[in-house]
Amino acid sequence: MFKILVAEDDLSTRKLLCAILKREGYEPVQADNGKEALEIMDHEHIDLLISDVMMPEMDGYELTETIRESGSLMPIMLLTAKSMPEDKHTGFLVGTDDYMVKPVDRQEMVLRIKALLRRARIVDEHRITIGDVIFDYDSHSVRRGYDVQVLPPKEFNLLYKLLAYPERTFTRLELLDEIWGMDSESDEKTVNVHINRLRTRFYDWPEFEIQTIRGMGYRAVRKQ
Repeated sequence: MFKILVAEDDLSTRKLLCAILKREGYEPVQADNGKEALEIMDHEHIDLLISDVMMPEMDGYELTETIRESGSLMPIMLLTAKSMPEDKHTGFLVGTDDYMVKPVDRQEMVLRIKALLRRARIVDEHRITIGDVIFDYDSHSVRRGYDVQVLPPKEFNLLYKLLAYPERTFTRLELLDEIWGMDSESDEKTVNVHINRLRTRFYDWPEFEIQTIRGMGYRAVRKQ
């Protein structure tokens, strides 16, 4: 049973979220602020964190940043009443995996949780499988039957990132920061070049496609 930590200072909201999670077969754990959430994680294994943004002691942004700075890749979903784009940008910059605006749609939240847990399994196994294609993170290889291609690290990491989050659009800046690092002297054109190389390599592979979202960036679509 997956154990999900709910960090939310509003008692009624926290109880509602925990009731939804319990009904879906998860084991909810409660915290009323970010500081208490960290204390719980020091003593218990947590598979996924759902955190409010505005909390006393330590808010959701600081909590997320602290978790990421520790090296943890645990899936994190932030919930907030703020709906401005810059608020979402802040959430993703500090390391959240998903972001929902209150009041959340219960069914959508459950579906997003399932998607986050699937991606966490991908991280743990270091492997993505789409039909007959296997993407192996440790060897930077893409295998389909007897056809094995070993990609340069940046190309593989870029492709792996997109396929780990299918249908999600990443801006060029997000990909640049994630794959090349925030201190890199490369620019967004570097991302374009690597995307074009990947498209050339796999142009006739029907299992997946890298799509350009005009004015935004790129996303991967799984065909199988």
